Amino acid sequence: MLNFGKKLNYIRFNFILRGVLVGIVAGFIVSLFRLAIEALLEGMKKLFGQLPSTPSLWSIVIVFFLIVIFVNAKFLKKEPHISGSGIPQVEGQLLGMLELKWWPVLWRKWLGGVLAIGSGLFLGREGPSIQLGAAAGQGLAEHFKLDQTARRCLIAGGAAAGLSAAFNAPIAASLFIVEEVYHNFSPYIWTTALSAAVTANFVAFNFFGLTPVLHMQQKITFPIAAYGHLIVLGVVLGFLGLLYEYLTLNCSKFYQRLSFLQSRFYSVIPLLCLPLIGIFWPITLGGGNGLIVALPTLDLTTKALCFLFILRLLFSTLSYGSTLPGGIFLPILTLGALIGALYFKVAHASGLLADGLMINCIIYAMAGYFACIGKAPFTAILLVTEMVGTLEHLMPLALVSLTAYTVCDIFHGRPIYEAMLAKMANEPKILALRSGQQDRFEYPIFAGSKLQDRAVKDIAWPKDCLILALRRGETEYIVHGDSVMKAGDTLVILTTQSARMRINEELTRLSALGEN
Repeated sequence: MLNFGKKLNYIRFNFILRGVLVGIVAGFIVSLFRLAIEALLEGMKKLFGQLPSTPSLWSIVIVFFLIVIFVNAKFLKKEPHISGSGIPQVEGQLLGMLELKWWPVLWRKWLGGVLAIGSGLFLGREGPSIQLGAAAGQGLAEHFKLDQTARRCLIAGGAAAGLSAAFNAPIAASLFIVEEVYHNFSPYIWTTALSAAVTANFVAFNFFGLTPVLHMQQKITFPIAAYGHLIVLGVVLGFLGLLYEYLTLNCSKFYQRLSFLQSRFYSVIPLLCLPLIGIFWPITLGGGNGLIVALPTLDLTTKALCFLFILRLLFSTLSYGSTLPGGIFLPILTLGALIGALYFKVAHASGLLADGLMINCIIYAMAGYFACIGKAPFTAILLVTEMVGTLEHLMPLALVSLTAYTVCDIFHGRPIYEAMLAKMANEPKILALRSGQQDRFEYPIFAGSKLQDRAVKDIAWPKDCLILALRRGETEYIVHGDSVMKAGDTLVILTTQSARMRINEELTRLSALGEN
């Protein structure tokens, strides 16, 4: 019941306003990033196409590749955190285990990412866009001298804005930050993330128009009688997702055997291979969105699709392992699309699927492949829905994604970005922890948690943490010893910045879900 006698509550409204601000800034930064990559990539495709007939152009290619190598090598020496997608780094920031200087990361990631992704390597723009947005959010937080909670919200909001501007998918971008990066449905985080993502998406619309990034018009609706194929497709995606995860997480071992190369010069290897790909298979260059949209019209044979899948799989991992700024988000979707097209070809040739269902299989497989590799099925479903621009696929998307996720989970597949962050945590030279400063963070109580239905006084809480409050729904309660924690509650905890990661890990062990 409304009570007009109470003072108006502007707390969440302030977070929404901050989200709008960071959405405007991140939206412009990422839209310009996206434009620069697309322009450079188109130029490289034309250049590679002219190489066989105009050998003199090789000098331009060599000079450009040297610029890519040495500029990024210099950037990586000064700021190693710009390497790769940037999503593990943002996750580390939100977990309190990593501290970055926003301006050196922002401008180096922007320029280094344009050169690396625009060269044609199989790298995506979405991970760098997330880190660019997060850096913009951090910069605004420092400019306005906000506290740690508000600062973390702006970093998360900037990350959501970056992904939204990269893919024109604001709902999926917000959910990705909550589901995969922050791992907590904090009301301050999601309100900031959603307002930032929607604003950034509006900014991007003014640059790129309203057409969805992967717009594909399906010919017919997938028949209910053929839903068994969606389960089979999900199983195939799950096992191939495990293969992708293994290759990506272990590609560094291949590079480490090249003892004559410093890590910041690993880019020499994929760039040496790139002209061959650019000359013979130019449509495969870049993250892969052009290839995805063209797949239904290319009429490729089963052998050609197999070849393209193997090429994309191996060269994507080789490109990512080179430490250049670039993501795996779009390359994962491209591999999923190839698997979907290949599955349709085999099933159609066997008389098991009717003609006209290739687009359907491509769309479902993209979601399923990302769902199992990222272990983020809700994000996968919404992301592909927004990128394709139709709600007609929700049921098949959910079935394929859930099946692929289950297969990957049974065989102990880990969320790819979480696994990358764990590898970073084992490299002490990479991480920079803050100490001394107080920090508040939130910890959720899930159904089945060992903390559920227990009193606060009955738990041996980690050292250096203080339970400030317990949030239940819209209400926040002061905690005392007899307070009983329920599933769905969120603990508000006070600690120091340097102890936050350790306390989070200890709480995870304390609350480990029980097995039946």
